[in-house]
This record gives sequence, structure tokens and C-alpha cells, in this order.
Amino acid sequence: MNEIVRLVMMTGGLLAVMPVLLLVTLVVGLERFWLLKRTLGAGRRIHAALRAVGYGNPAGLRQLAETNGATLQGHLIATALASRGENADELDNHLEEEIMDAMPRITRGLWILDTAVTIAPLLGLFGTIIGMIQAFDVLSSNGGPAKVTGGIADALVSTGAGLLIAIIAVYLVNYFNNLSRRIVLQLELIKVVLINRLHGRGLAGDDAVEDPPKRRAASMARV
Repeated sequence: MNEIVRLVMMTGGLLAVMPVLLLVTLVVGLERFWLLKRTLGAGRRIHAALRAVGYGNPAGLRQLAETNGATLQGHLIATALASRGENADELDNHLEEEIMDAMPRITRGLWILDTAVTIAPLLGLFGTIIGMIQAFDVLSSNGGPAKVTGGIADALVSTGAGLLIAIIAVYLVNYFNNLSRRIVLQLELIKVVLINRLHGRGLAGDDAVEDPPKRRAASMARV
């Protein structure tokens, strides 16, 4: 314990900030992991259910919206049903507005990890500089080379701690940015499916199972 206190004092107290910064990084990482993975999993399930809904079947979409109302994707379905857009372009604008509104919730907290990537090595380097200044003060006071090199080695602990936090944070930032992009692409895909289901005619009845050559022959016969 005395050794830890000595290292903290040597770095001007900056080494004591490192465990706090690491804890904040890990807490934000766990929260983002839980939320983004859950959102992505719900999106895969809802997208598969949407593909099973027939064209022009708002009742099926309404049931999906009620079942998944707590998710971003379920809210997007509810927005599509509530939209009074007369054509696909108007509905596209309404759904795009909802996706843009959901972006802050998807990327919330990632700025903390970005900050940790930048600030942790700088704090570590600053603590090392303070420790080296104190080590050279020992040299000027006739402390001897052994005390100077020992002081520099102790001061480098601060740089090592900062780099460790930065390595963890940069991995989390890249991982969560990838998850966020996948969620946004998933929302865009669900938007297209919703537009097709509400404004696309699709195939129904006998036309859905009839062979294409038979359909062409039937069309020519009608002409």
C-alpha cells in the first residue's frame, strides 16, 4: 500500500485517476454491449417476422408493432402505421426521420470511450513527466544515479497504465461503432420492407403460385 501511495505521489496524483478512468470505460462498455447486442438481436427477429407478413396487410404489421413496442424496430413499425403518407416517398421521409431520431440512443456514451482513447495516454505521459522531474531533482540533490533511474522506472508506470486503458478503449470504440453501423443498416432494411408492405402490390392469390409462362400466356389471351 505504501508503494502505491509513493507512486501516486511521484506522478502528481495522476496515477490515482487511472483506475477511475478504467472503471468508467468498462462500465460504459458493458452498458453499450448489453444494449446494442439486444437491439441487434431484436432487429434480426423482427426483420424475419416482417418478411413473413403479406403485402397490404396492416393488421399483421400492427400485431408486430404491439408485440415489439419496446424496441427501436417496433417503434419504426408503429411509425409506418401511423404515417398518413399517400405514397412511398412520403412514408420514406417519415421513417427516415424516426431513424435519425434513434441515432443518439444508438451512439450514446461512445464519446466517453473516444475521450478515454485520447486522454488516458496523455495523462500517463504527463504523470511520467512529473515523475521524471522529481527524479532529476534527486540527482541535483546528490541522490546518486541509482535513485534517478529508479525514479524514472517508477514514473513510467503512469505511461503504461495510460496505454493499457487506451488499448482497451480503442477496441471497444471500434467494436461498438461496428455494431452501431449494423443496427442503422438493419433499420434501413426494415424501412424498405415496411414501404414495400404498405405501398407495394406484391403477388396475391393464384398469381403468387402460377408459373411465369402461364401468366404471360394468360395475358396474351386476354389481349
